[in-house]
Amino acid sequence: MGEPEETKWFDLGILPLVVAAGQQESKDNLWIVDSGCSRHMTGNKTHLHKYEPFFGGSVAFGSDLVGGYITGRGTITNGKVSFENVHFVKELNYNLLSVSQVCDQKHNMLFTEHECIVLKPGFVVPNDKILLRAPRRNNMYMLDMSTAAPLSNISCFISKASLDESSLWHRRLCHVNLKIMNKLVKNNLVTGLPTKEFRCVDKCVACLKGKQHKSSHHAKEINSITTVLHLLHMDLFSPTSVKSLGRKSYCLVVTDDFSRYTWVFFLSTKDETAEILKSFILRVENESDHRVKIIRSDQGTEFKNHVLNSFCESKGITRQFSAPRTPQQNGVAERRNRTLIEAARTMLSDAKLPITFWAEAVNTACYVQNRVLVVKTHGMTPYEIWHKRKPFIGFFKPFGCHCTILNTKDHLAKFAEKSAEGYFVGYSSHAKAYRVYIKASRIIEESANLSRPKVEQND
Repeated sequence: MGEPEETKWFDLGILPLVVAAGQQESKDNLWIVDSGCSRHMTGNKTHLHKYEPFFGGSVAFGSDLVGGYITGRGTITNGKVSFENVHFVKELNYNLLSVSQVCDQKHNMLFTEHECIVLKPGFVVPNDKILLRAPRRNNMYMLDMSTAAPLSNISCFISKASLDESSLWHRRLCHVNLKIMNKLVKNNLVTGLPTKEFRCVDKCVACLKGKQHKSSHHAKEINSITTVLHLLHMDLFSPTSVKSLGRKSYCLVVTDDFSRYTWVFFLSTKDETAEILKSFILRVENESDHRVKIIRSDQGTEFKNHVLNSFCESKGITRQFSAPRTPQQNGVAERRNRTLIEAARTMLSDAKLPITFWAEAVNTACYVQNRVLVVKTHGMTPYEIWHKRKPFIGFFKPFGCHCTILNTKDHLAKFAEKSAEGYFVGYSSHAKAYRVYIKASRIIEESANLSRPKVEQND
């Protein structure tokens, strides 16, 4: 490395600023005032008073990421002013005086064409004399100009903390992320934290034990399913320990992946699942002229059993199972369950009906949602995708509303009441009729002759 006749400096990949550029001095006594150096440093131990051993990590020299190591520190003085915390780097051939560290001692520095002046604390430059300001970042002064080179191209002269020191401060700061630690140093947000680059080779075992999360499951950006019944999602849920009016305890939810059309079935026990699915698959295949190719579910015994396995094998249906305790992999079914349960809970609350009506509420919610929810990828309702026609919803009634139905099954006396009072609880799946819970008999009847009192027509 060459040395000019008038001055000597250490090339760090940035422009150093030199004291008394016109004076001839020996290399040992020359201290280069460097605005890009984050710490005072010297390669001559004899300059240091109150010297103490100290390992401060490695030091980068330009493109050389490990140019030397900090092995000690001390104080320098010329009788008028002293600078503390000067690092000793044996591999460094020159003495570097950090501008930022001088300013930390409340001194101001003025650079002119011929010299650099260290001013007493309290000196203020008039605002009308200031042309540009270079904010301090990471103990360096950086000027961001549109014509200047990107700041990322500047070689920073900052020591790297050792693995032991990085681990120590990581534990002191309650296992905070290393990125946050380095951000505190870079933006000079705290005091007392060593101005070093913290790093870690191996992940902290304690962090893995205390912070590990489940893997994320991103939704598919493009759906590869192009026809109905290609893939069916299914799941079984039990809303509460309260049985429904029909003495059912479980609800089986099946959703077609392409159309998002949903079917619900109510079961007394989980053992009924296999037979219900066998009957359902045969029926929908006949109805749509498409074959079921894949069914996806969790690994519950209601889906993973000999009866259903034999049926799928005979039909050539592929089985897909979510990993244990990973409901995200069966996300379509799980999300549909949540949508149905939330709608049913809201409907029961609005109608002020007991929880025993949960099956009727879920069935009604499924019936309505098939006709009103919009499938984002198609811009149509599930009903229109499945049946290839727009749904008519003008006959919908508020769930739980007070109503009457015409009594057509009993032989009535001449002056007997012709209607029975009840509550609307859904729509028939096999006929064009309403389902009404009759208050007197406490049973559900289906009828096309439903009326509501005029005072409730606008409910």
